[in-house]
Amino acid sequence: MSFNHVVVWLDQAEAHVIHFTRDAAEAEVIKTASVHARHKKAGVDASIESEQDPDYLNEIAAAIAAAQEILVVGPGQEKLVFIKHLEKQHPAVADKVVSVETVDHPNDGQLLAYARKYFVKEGIMH
Repeated sequence: MSFNHVVVWLDQAEAHVIHFTRDAAEAEVIKTASVHARHKKAGVDASIESEQDPDYLNEIAAAIAAAQEILVVGPGQEKLVFIKHLEKQHPAVADKVVSVETVDHPNDGQLLAYARKYFVKEGIMH
């Protein structure tokens, strides 16, 4: 089945990727191999970008590359790090990103419902 839409929820440890249409969906989870600990200095988190495993980000990019429209969501800064990575390393994929939204920690069913509602609201659900 061909899926034009994808939503990816990610944090530093894993990404939930759901390819979907109005009636069907396929999900996968991509986990980072990185074991970096998060450091704080003077109450501020150290740079996530310098800690993130580029192989993890590349694997997510490969998983979403076939989609026509991509929604990127997540609870923290990781989604922004991912967008910067796409712009630098995968510009064709970055061009397909329709929005970046803050979403806490939904289960896959909630994430799919959120994404479908978003695409319908924006008038881009095919």
